[in-house]
Amino acid sequence: MSPIFEFFLDPYKNREFSLIVLEAIAFFFGIASVVYAKKENILVYPTGLVATVITVYLFYIDGLFGDMMMNFYYSIMSIYGWWNWARVKQNRKVVRISRTNVREKQVGVVFFLLTMMVTYGVYRLYGTELNYTNYVDILTSGIFFTAMWYMANKKLENWTLWILADIITVPLYAYRGWGMLSLQYLIFTVLAIQGYLAWKKDLDSTLQTSSR
Repeated sequence: MSPIFEFFLDPYKNREFSLIVLEAIAFFFGIASVVYAKKENILVYPTGLVATVITVYLFYIDGLFGDMMMNFYYSIMSIYGWWNWARVKQNRKVVRISRTNVREKQVGVVFFLLTMMVTYGVYRLYGTELNYTNYVDILTSGIFFTAMWYMANKKLENWTLWILADIITVPLYAYRGWGMLSLQYLIFTVLAIQGYLAWKKDLDSTLQTSSR
């Protein structure tokens, strides 16, 4: 068997079949969610909710509490984003693609720091002995949650943060033996780059139209 296949399959040899099935479902809906996000389609949220709720359970089973909390945050933010994207006034979307202003950047920094502190607190609450992978967890938790908030408000910068955190997460999950999720985040990275380009094109087109 190829070493690459062995790398992805070995961690699942002794894993319960039901957990493998759940991870596969989360994988599928997670990819679907990012594809819908790239297209600015509101289905990003119901598909994302399926993936995050399942992932919360999987990470709880494996004792990865930082990742668990991050996906719990995703679930809450998905509900907010779903509502926010659905808002319509005079047959026009209330929330449209835009860039962050100074205040929104400041709010993003607050979310980033607050999320890291909460994630660190969760690890301490569960008595986890922290190693460097947990600290990487804490860092990516802050980045991901800020990205989620920006996405809920259709800020272009959400994609920049997704790309950064996805790149960090790919080797992290590979190191932990989460082959399927590592592959998922590799795909997320590619989709996030495509999402940034698609949203930027849409924003540039809107700005050109409004300036005429």
